[in-house]
Amino acid sequence: MRLLIVEDQKRTADFICKGFREYQFQADAVYDGAEALYHISEYPYDAVILDVMLPIMDGWTVLEKIRELKPQLPVLMLSACDSVESRVKGLEMGAHDYLIKPFSFSELLARVKTLLRCRPYENPTLLSINDLVLNLPKHTAERAGKRIPLTAKEFMLLAYMLRHQGEVLSRTMLAEHVWDIHFDSNTNVIDVAIKRLREKIDQGHDIPLIHTVRGVGYVLDIR
Repeated sequence: MRLLIVEDQKRTADFICKGFREYQFQADAVYDGAEALYHISEYPYDAVILDVMLPIMDGWTVLEKIRELKPQLPVLMLSACDSVESRVKGLEMGAHDYLIKPFSFSELLARVKTLLRCRPYENPTLLSINDLVLNLPKHTAERAGKRIPLTAKEFMLLAYMLRHQGEVLSRTMLAEHVWDIHFDSNTNVIDVAIKRLREKIDQGHDIPLIHTVRGVGYVLDIR
């Protein structure tokens, strides 16, 4: 599980990251709101721990933009703003939980584990959008009832895009999650793979599903 810690106090951020890493989480730390949004748009996180008082862009604004970018991404607000009004505001804006500083790490850990357990359920067998269906156990893909031959990497790529349908996925995210490599801007391996997948998925169909978002990446969606 990969977490993003958004906290302007480096010592606090380091303490939180160290604690989660001891429980086999991956934990990244950023120290301002703008950097948080960049990481959220570029990398796949399972949950975000978000402070309110941040430089450049405050936590309320970051939370609002997270809900636009990734509506299902679990967010826990962690803040010294302890008024009832602040807690209600965070929850009404879309935070899944709100923990007041100073805090116990054991409580933070328990709350994050609960958030991760309560994520929206995903069907472990079938992934679909429109008339495209991916059968994970059988390792097959069909569109409009017609079988689509895919390579192993194309199958992984399509499965990842289906799990994140409606979300714009950067080349960095695709490279790290599907190819397990750091993205090299000098290579076109991602673009070539998407082009081939698009030919197999969309060619001959009235409704295209794979779309390019210029300067950002790709999205699987009905538009």
